[in-house]
Amino acid sequence: MYTLTPRLEIYPKRIEENARHVINQVHAHGGQLAAVSKVLRAHPAVLQAFANAGADMIGDSRPQNLRIASNEQAGIPRLLLRLPALGQALDTVRYADYSLNSSYETLKALSEASESLNKTHKAIIMVDVGDLREGVWPSRAVDLVKAAAKLPGIELVGLGCNLACYGGVCPSVTNMNLLIKVREDCRKATGLPLDLLSGGNSSGLPLLASGNMPKEINHFRIGEAIVLGRNVLDRSPWPGTRQDTLKVVAEVIELEEKPSIPIGETGQDAFGNEPEFVDRGIRKRALLNLGRQDVVIEGLEPVDPGIIVLGGSSDHLVLDVSDAQSDLRVGDEVAFYPGYGATLAAATSDYVEKVVIEE
Repeated sequence: MYTLTPRLEIYPKRIEENARHVINQVHAHGGQLAAVSKVLRAHPAVLQAFANAGADMIGDSRPQNLRIASNEQAGIPRLLLRLPALGQALDTVRYADYSLNSSYETLKALSEASESLNKTHKAIIMVDVGDLREGVWPSRAVDLVKAAAKLPGIELVGLGCNLACYGGVCPSVTNMNLLIKVREDCRKATGLPLDLLSGGNSSGLPLLASGNMPKEINHFRIGEAIVLGRNVLDRSPWPGTRQDTLKVVAEVIELEEKPSIPIGETGQDAFGNEPEFVDRGIRKRALLNLGRQDVVIEGLEPVDPGIIVLGGSSDHLVLDVSDAQSDLRVGDEVAFYPGYGATLAAATSDYVEKVVIEE
């Protein structure tokens, strides 16, 4: 009887341990934490880990995933992280209690959806403080808030910003204070309390841990630091968390000694790249049943430090296993710790089995 591969092993107790540690840090600051489930496609075991750890909200970028959250953890508020598409207005109101927004057109569509569903939807206005992804420009924020405040079925609860995702801009006292200032301008113009200030994602934790995060910033959207235990600014381990929360496991389907460099004239690979090779002589090479259709190959770290990931194609992963700690055979399994991109792809791929490991 063979175990199915490739698979993504999920260790929910370890994720819960990480979540509890990070949530305690945020609560000590006086803030709320939205635990982000998107990297694991709102897997029910992960949602339960977040709930057990005391998450204040569940955050996700897809209404489909928030529908899962609404079924699995109905008592926890749900936040849509990606700006809603106009065609998703109804599903946004159905499955999300809160959403991030930066345009009047979308807020108007959410207003109409809220009225048709007889609901009130809470909106957070995103402000671009320098990373140049989503968000209204600070000088235009007051006008948007004033206009959105008149929409029925919409409750404006605060402002937010996103950092370190597109432009790589790190959270700082300067850009956090800019968000606070924009909030004060909007308060004066509308009289709304706008109590919630969502200061960003996992990238804000270093500023929080340093004690320099302004107290006014009272909401955080945290995923990678919990699920993978990583500081997203440099991918170093986040203090107090584990990095063995997930494993990608694949099977050896071929084992041969071969040269390190291809023989013959070379051109582009299947993905239009021109690969480079290091001549290590004749090496033992393993072929695994895992490829780029399943995972981001560059995001795989072998659990066995003697194994080298050489590359791969859409369906195959190529390893140098000459220095592996065990004598591998065809049919043996090889495990990897996945990075963020590899986790996202493996969790999304229908070809990768998801297996919950209870401890």
